[in-house]
Amino acid sequence: MWALIGAAVLVAGIIAIIVASILPRPADPAPSRSEGTSQGPDGVTASPNAPSEDAAVDTEVTGRGWVAEPITTDPELYARTALAAASTFDTTLASREEWLTYLDTWFTPDTRYASGADQAAELVAAQLELRQGVVLPQAQWDSMAAKSGRVVAQTTGEMTLMPVPEDASGDVAIGTANVTLSFTMTGADGESSFDETVRVSVQVLCGPDSIPTPGSAQTPGDCKVVRFFSEPMEP
Repeated sequence: MWALIGAAVLVAGIIAIIVASILPRPADPAPSRSEGTSQGPDGVTASPNAPSEDAAVDTEVTGRGWVAEPITTDPELYARTALAAASTFDTTLASREEWLTYLDTWFTPDTRYASGADQAAELVAAQLELRQGVVLPQAQWDSMAAKSGRVVAQTTGEMTLMPVPEDASGDVAIGTANVTLSFTMTGADGESSFDETVRVSVQVLCGPDSIPTPGSAQTPGDCKVVRFFSEPMEP
């Protein structure tokens, strides 16, 4: 999806981007869970880019330009927020590797694989795919960082949720939706902003086999990311 964005931006003459070792701090004790999506004044369902303190793993990450991971068993709400998180960052507040290390904490192993070794291998592969096929390369990050670049992403419109092959549990789903990316950069002519919309997909697990972020208020059964896709997965 970042390749499509990059092509459009280059035509316009603007350089843009494409779309554990550091763990989040524990959330406050006894958080309540968020179980539904939110709607804006225009009636469009949108991603909660800054979930309330009692429904997120760590709201302090928003101070670094990131999206807070929600604590929820609702696959649509979680998938919407995960898609926003994979495209929201601020090059002035954190490095690319810090951002990716944070996104690693959203992942849980793919339970369709029976052995622990296979699950671990698939988890590594999914995190590598995030780095190599989903988010922007380091060189493009550096180019954007030179202009104090930042992106805020929001999942808008309807989301398609479809089952995953070979998932007997019914706890795994692939969510696909449009994401609007709002770019802001500072150059010789001052600050410039523009939007791009892409269609992207994420696979989530919302069931008893999900593994919570260590030290957080998440519990097994809360939604986690299994995989971000480099291309939308349509039915």
